Amino acid sequence: MIERKSNLILKNGWIYTVDKNRTWAQAVVIAGDQIVFVGSNEGVESYLGSETVVIDLVGKMVLPGFVDAHAHPSHAMDFVGNISLYLLDSLEKYEKAIAEFVESHPDDEFYRGGGWADTLFPNLGPAKEILDAIIPDRPIAIVSYDGHSMWVNSVTLERAQITKDTPDPDGGRIERDPETGQPSGTLRETAFKLLEGVIPDHSMEERKKALIAYQEMANRAGITMSHDAMLDAQAIAAFNALAEEDQLNMRFRGSIALKPDQGIKQQIETVLEERSKNTHPYFQTRAAKIFVDGVVEGGTAYLLEPYEHKPEFRGEPIWDPEILKDACVALDGENIQIHFHVIGDAAARITLDALESAYKTNVNRDSRHLITHLQLVEPEDIERFKQLGVIAVPQPFWFKIDDYYSELALPYLGKERAAKQYPMQSFIDAGVIIASASDFPVTIPFDPLIAIQIGTTRLGIVETTEEVLYPEERASLEDLITSFTYNGAYANFLENETGSIEVGKQADIIVLDQNLFEIPGNEIAKTKVLLTLVDGVEVFRASDFNGLYQ
Repeated sequence: MIERKSNLILKNGWIYTVDKNRTWAQAVVIAGDQIVFVGSNEGVESYLGSETVVIDLVGKMVLPGFVDAHAHPSHAMDFVGNISLYLLDSLEKYEKAIAEFVESHPDDEFYRGGGWADTLFPNLGPAKEILDAIIPDRPIAIVSYDGHSMWVNSVTLERAQITKDTPDPDGGRIERDPETGQPSGTLRETAFKLLEGVIPDHSMEERKKALIAYQEMANRAGITMSHDAMLDAQAIAAFNALAEEDQLNMRFRGSIALKPDQGIKQQIETVLEERSKNTHPYFQTRAAKIFVDGVVEGGTAYLLEPYEHKPEFRGEPIWDPEILKDACVALDGENIQIHFHVIGDAAARITLDALESAYKTNVNRDSRHLITHLQLVEPEDIERFKQLGVIAVPQPFWFKIDDYYSELALPYLGKERAAKQYPMQSFIDAGVIIASASDFPVTIPFDPLIAIQIGTTRLGIVETTEEVLYPEERASLEDLITSFTYNGAYANFLENETGSIEVGKQADIIVLDQNLFEIPGNEIAKTKVLLTLVDGVEVFRASDFNGLYQ
């Protein structure tokens, strides 16, 4: 007779497995790092042993661990140990936070930070004079919350030799005073590269500290896998160092950022080399990242029709469409998954055109290319996602009427386009696989339960308005959960290992304090994660969960 042993039994709960049939169970048994039983309370009896830990869930809910299909954990250093403007909502608070940081770090030779919002600085972005008044003698650079704009002072501009005569780089823009033509203090997109050598890179220890801080936040939010969607050599080195030190306790997958002004052949060689080297179970890189356009608030999204406030301007793609096609054909030919940043509807179209070229050129393969953000997409292009096997990666956190909508979307896009931002149900109706994401640190907090509530209601979690953003695009609770679990695993080629609670899969499991299917939709975000397991190992446990252990 085979002796069954288990380390952990969870019983007497509402276990939503997210398998193909969306089955419910009462109990799950974990042995080592794998799930060995899913079923009834009675079925666990044969797995009990002298060292088995039993948790009586007392009706609590169990889900597969959440997967964040597009985030930037390696950018956590923008607010860990640097100037953090995240969650602040006024210029006065920005000035206070910056001044306090400078005062507490008087000997720093330069300053970095992140988190300012374009809603406070429409059109040209924040001015250098604001920073000059606080720190006039040393360089400072603060990236916007969305990562697409940089706020600098006069010293930074001088040391970077950015003047009124400096041309805008391809795919970027230097904001300028409309009267003098002088740089005003905000750099967009690829104009960041003009600062190279002026603001030193983060140290390895800073990067590792920030990644650990992100990991702890993810553990608490029930996230067991995260895809870092913009890796560079320094970020990869930090992840590998933590992996070698056995400090990673969740799965990280990543995309290596490509640039249009560097040879695609050489960049493909880099992606392939890194893919072969980064093989740790908790850190691997198999994808390439391409920014097709920028963002609406920076006027850098690529649109089919002109901006509302600039009737003759549609934005420009960061990648020339023909170069993009060649790159996609080459990447796909090497079986490299491509992760695209796309905001505008024109950017979506040229991306799908490029993928269609790859689809026709190369042998049909399971590429699972992804397009993320998708603020504006034409209905006919949504159908093409399904035809080309492209995964949609939206951020349901953003599906609401808020300050961004009123201060930027409406004046930049006009009422008709602003009202039809961020489709989701249309993708589901078309049979497109959706893997949801946060885009952290653009989104803070990045708790998937917040996104699940907003995705099902199309309202903010603090309802400041009764107006619903694109109500026809509300998705079901089942589909939102699937998008943050099984589909996220699928997007990372890990659906056979994780993403659902099934026998033989890794024990990436979370426990919630209430059943999401039994509460009003506007209370989902109040749900608490009580326990997070990765490979059967506890990485987070709420303090009030102790009493349920037997």
